[in-house]
Amino acid sequence: MNTTLAQRVVVGLKDKILAGDLAPGAKLPSEAELIAEYAVSRTVVREAVTRLRAEGLVETQQGRGSFVLAVPEPSTFSVESSAIRTHADVMAMLDFRIGVESEAAALAARHHTAADAEAISAAMDGFVRAGHEGAVEADFAFHLAVAGATHNRFYVDLLGSLGPMMIMLPRTRLREAYSMTDASHVERVQREHDNVAAAVLAGDVETARAAMRLHLGNTRRRVT
Repeated sequence: MNTTLAQRVVVGLKDKILAGDLAPGAKLPSEAELIAEYAVSRTVVREAVTRLRAEGLVETQQGRGSFVLAVPEPSTFSVESSAIRTHADVMAMLDFRIGVESEAAALAARHHTAADAEAISAAMDGFVRAGHEGAVEADFAFHLAVAGATHNRFYVDLLGSLGPMMIMLPRTRLREAYSMTDASHVERVQREHDNVAAAVLAGDVETARAAMRLHLGNTRRRVT
């Protein structure tokens, strides 16, 4: 019961902090004031303050009370291309993508809708039509369409923050035989995309995961 009551106090104080009613540096109301306002016990108030402290919203100063801390500015994940300088950086990015996008493909297989199927199919058609000049953007569009089919905005946000750079940078490390000017390589990538899409659209979770892992693993092998 105390936990529920404490949560009510936490929510009330957090709302005031986020709304600016309790500004950074302001002292929290005294225990007696909080007991009266929320009709709870001293133990409940202390538990609520402990939780706010754990969340980094207040700090307690011995003998003075608890004070509101500045709310951190929201930040978004991003990777600047200038931060990926070495071959090891490119390999690390591919390892990161293998973990993230393999699971995204699995979730896409489980959650995709008819609209998602159309988006994935359109991205595949776009890759075929793109040619050398638009290959990077078209490749990225396919991966983003798969991410969108997860219906988990964090996958979309993450890939969106990486942008076409995630496709372009590994290709700067590839030999001519693996460039988008080589017809056999284009066909190879297209087949890999086809395998991912087929598994996703069939709702085959494990095969979708494996197909994306194989596709990105092949890219990693080619870079190596």
